[in-house]
Parts: sequence; C-alpha cells; structure tokens
Amino acid sequence: MASAAMHKLLHPHRSREENHPGQQNPASSHERQDSAGMERVREEEKHNLMQWEEQKHPLAPGQIQNQEQKHVGYSSEALRQEDFELIKTLGTGTFARVWLVRVKNVNNGDENKVFALKILRKTDVIRLKQVEHVRNERNVLASVAGHPFITTMVASFQDYDSLYMLLDYCPGGEVFSYLRRARRFNEPTSQFYAAEIVLILEFLHEQQGVAYRDLKPENILIDAEGHLKLVDFGFAKKVENRETYTLCGTPEYLAPEVIRNTGHGTAVDWWAFGILVYEFLVGQPPFWDQNPMKIYEQIVEGKVRFPSAMSEDARSLISGLCTVDTSKRLGNIQGGAGTVKAHPWFRQIDWEALYYRKVGGPIVPHLRGPADTRNFDEYEPEPANREKYTKEMSDKWDEHFRDF
Repeated sequence: MASAAMHKLLHPHRSREENHPGQQNPASSHERQDSAGMERVREEEKHNLMQWEEQKHPLAPGQIQNQEQKHVGYSSEALRQEDFELIKTLGTGTFARVWLVRVKNVNNGDENKVFALKILRKTDVIRLKQVEHVRNERNVLASVAGHPFITTMVASFQDYDSLYMLLDYCPGGEVFSYLRRARRFNEPTSQFYAAEIVLILEFLHEQQGVAYRDLKPENILIDAEGHLKLVDFGFAKKVENRETYTLCGTPEYLAPEVIRNTGHGTAVDWWAFGILVYEFLVGQPPFWDQNPMKIYEQIVEGKVRFPSAMSEDARSLISGLCTVDTSKRLGNIQGGAGTVKAHPWFRQIDWEALYYRKVGGPIVPHLRGPADTRNFDEYEPEPANREKYTKEMSDKWDEHFRDF
C-alpha cells in the first residue's frame, strides 16, 4: 500500500498563485519534482512486485480484511502498461484481453517472475454497458486479495483509454480442460477441489457479503502446485443480505430463483456448487439440453437424476445443495458454509491444513517453468482499428473509473 511519503509523492501540493513576469515559474519546478517523485514510486513498486512473487503466501481471513496492512489489491498511480513486456495472450473476452507479462528491466534471475495482466478498453466497457460490472470486479478482487484459492489482484491502474488489473499467473490452465481429458474426476479428486471451493464461498459470503454468480469449471484455474484459483469476478456483487435481480451466469449453472427473476442472493452460489460437484463426478452437469429454455425448465423443476455408481454421501450433498427452496438449501440454512463443511462427504478433509495449502493437489501440472503457457489456447492478435476513447467520453466516464 502507498505509504504517507508515497502519498505525498503521488499528490504533491500545487501552488495556485499566478506568476509575475520575470519570476521563475514555480509550476515547472513542481512538475519536475512530480515527475521525479512519480518515477521513484514507480521503480519502488516494480521492485515490490519482484519481492511479492517470492513472498506470496495465504493470508488468514482477518489479514485479508485489513486493506491497510496487506501489500496486494491496491490502486497504483505510478504503474503503466509500458512497465510490462507483453509475452502472450492467455484469454480474450468481449471487452478484455488477458496477457502473460513480465516486468521490464528486471535483475538477472527475475525473468521468470511473470503475471497475468487483464486489459480492458474503456470504449468497449462503456459500449457494452459493463461499467458497473468492471467496477464491481475490481473492488471485489481488491477486498479478497490474499485468499489462497482466489486469483490475487496484486494491483490495478489505468491510462487514458484502458483499465488494467495485474493478477497472479496460474500456469495450469482451466479445470475444465482437465475434466474433459479425464471425462470425470474420481471421488477423492472431486472432494479436494470441492473443499477448496467451499472455503472460497465461505469467505466470499460470510466475510465479504459477495455473491460470485458465475461458478463453473471454465472459471477455475489450477496453479503450479495443483491448487485451485477462482478467476473472472465480472458478475461478482456485494449483496450482503439484500436481493438482486440481474440475470447473469451460465445456463446449466443458473439457480431457479435467477430464472424466475424472484430476486437472489448468495444462495445461488451453493446451487451452482452442487451442479459443479455433480459435473466433477459425472463429467457433465445434471440439467442439459441443446435448447437453453429446456435447461431452464429442468432447473426450475429441480429433479436431479443420479447415476447408480454415485456414492450415497455424494447424492446427499448434491441433493442438499440443488434444492429449489432457498430456505432449505445447504449452505444457505442456519450455520451457513459450516453445514456444508460438516457434511459426511467431506469427512476426510482437514479444513485448516487445506486452507493453508499444506495438502498437496491431486493434479500437479507438468510445466517447463513459471512462464510456461502450454495449458492455454492460441488467440488471434488484437484488431488494429479500435474505437478511440474521445474527450467527450473521458469527460463523461472518467469519474466512474476513479477506483482504478
């Protein structure tokens, strides 16, 4: 976080007095000081990025909550895109592109300290009416930075036409890819991954009041040690005890209350978690059809059909989670996530050891090194002629992006 000294460097006092002819212009002197000060801050931040890569470790829930003491999740006024070498595109969306990057001009031995840099063009964010989602994503990621199983937003920053989120890099790629290759996960593997997700949802719901709202295998990455990292917080929203009505998510994972538009809260994540556990064990979600409307009909009906080979404990857990009545849904009833953690299907899990990453992951990716990208697809280069961010847009929208 920016120290008091750094704050002064970033926000120096400017003289408002007019200069008389013949006097030295104090503004130019201030500008030189500003520039030198900002350069010092910038170099210090780049140095700290290299240190963080060596020191990163899970923070206790109380430490994550303390924004002043943790050194991640901050908004930087010094970092710029040109501080990073763009190595390869890791993913693209309708208004964002994620790059594998390394900090430029680093010391020997630091070349393998890489990050993921999410770049969002302001024009696209505005055109696609995603301003509120992007702000939610940035602010939620800042508040949860340091959790062992959520992608760490180390810093965010912006320039005239783009927004940036600097994230830790997960070289293992998507859980979805491993699941498709394996067809289904065995019960111990499914239990391990499911347990890490329980710890994520417990923290988001009970410490942050946040509904994630897009739980699916494509949004879960595997890191170098074989642990999960939840990514893409574009639909995440701080709801606390209120209900929200935005229709968002992926058809097979939508909860009945989202489809009915009766208002929803964090309970939607426990429904999606039940669908996810089913997909881990079976290889496909329980509600499926080529026609999304048919999927919605099946979800609202809420009848899960289990294969005969599935264990009784697994059926019991999924049935408790995929309950149409939210007042009876496991995870949403009194006791919250504790009721899920206490379920017999998780009887082998040591929750504290798991949280602090003392238990090895069941699938450890084979990697050539920290910057290996073999688990990510190839993407087309960015289109050359992009819509410009105009002064009119800047005047209207820059206030909305001040959090960055």
